[in-house]
Amino acid sequence: MAPHAQETLSAAPVDVAQPALVSKPRPDTDRQALFPSGIDEDAEAGKKGHPAAKYRHYLPTWDKTAPPQPRLEPFEAHDPGLDADTSYPDLLPASVTRTDLTPTIGSEVRGIQLSSLTAAGKAQLAHLVASRKVVAFRDQDFADLPVGEAVDFARFFGPLHVHPTAGLAEEHPEVLVVHRGAGDDSVDKFFAGRTSTVLWHSDVSYEAQTPSLTFLYVLEKPGVGGDTIFVDAVEGYERLSPAFQERLHGLKAVHSGEEQAAGSLKRGGIVRREAVKNEHPIVRTHPVTGEKALFVNPGFTREIVGLKKEESDALLKFLYDHLAFGADFQARVRWEPGTVVLWDNRVTQHSALIDWKSGERRHLARITPQGERAFETPFVAK
Repeated sequence: MAPHAQETLSAAPVDVAQPALVSKPRPDTDRQALFPSGIDEDAEAGKKGHPAAKYRHYLPTWDKTAPPQPRLEPFEAHDPGLDADTSYPDLLPASVTRTDLTPTIGSEVRGIQLSSLTAAGKAQLAHLVASRKVVAFRDQDFADLPVGEAVDFARFFGPLHVHPTAGLAEEHPEVLVVHRGAGDDSVDKFFAGRTSTVLWHSDVSYEAQTPSLTFLYVLEKPGVGGDTIFVDAVEGYERLSPAFQERLHGLKAVHSGEEQAAGSLKRGGIVRREAVKNEHPIVRTHPVTGEKALFVNPGFTREIVGLKKEESDALLKFLYDHLAFGADFQARVRWEPGTVVLWDNRVTQHSALIDWKSGERRHLARITPQGERAFETPFVAK
């Protein structure tokens, strides 16, 4: 499809809260207990029955002495995917193996080293991820690169987001650390009163200019478990009737980071930047592919502008359930050592799966470029 013009931002952003139950359109603050605001130093040093952390320079930090960060500034975004050769000669030469996980979402690639890509290859990478929604690259060297090199690679795709509450890599605030420590039993306490840890969300969707891509690379993982699931929000839109699609066009929803900030403070964590709310269209158009996607999620979406509470709650619940139950347009990525997963936040939602009971560490690093302000193009009947 033909690319569409991108828009620039006017409001200032903040970072992500964690999602709520599928069946509830309001934030589920109980789930924030699953997200730590500190680490067990003895466990990470190998003194509590599990091996020491292999990548100690990637352990999360929360510097409570640092001054508050300013609001994020608007910028003019240009998606590199617009410049790509869509035959992917630099990204997927004949020696590379690509396997699609499902017809509409998810691919696995072996035989190319991302860190060696030229600018042309990186543009092709942006286009491939926009098209396939989520792509897992196996046997990568990201985890063993100097952290700054991984950061510089990701910066090609846009200004890098700094999370306001999560643990960050020391000296590299652009790197959000996804870390469940060795022997962490918080999930057992959670399951005493709940049945599922699934948290569907699009990363920091409350920002004025939300993320385009996310880079997530594994450092350590459980032997089995800890996968990540993704849903294709483009196919979710396509499954709706034309009449319903048309009704959604023109509606906007409020996305908020306030609950995440409050939850962090309640757990003894920090808030690096003032929390924000922003309105985004419920039907979002991708700047490269022109595809339309549903852009609401139970983690950060709070209400539909102009509707009464009961109306807004009912419509949001339908959309959340529609995406969450859509197993026929979802993909599951199993982590392997050396895996880098990239996904497009504008057209997907995802959730980690906290399903292992071995007490093993799950440790990953996330770098998140920001993109254009969400925009909508007119409804077109098919």
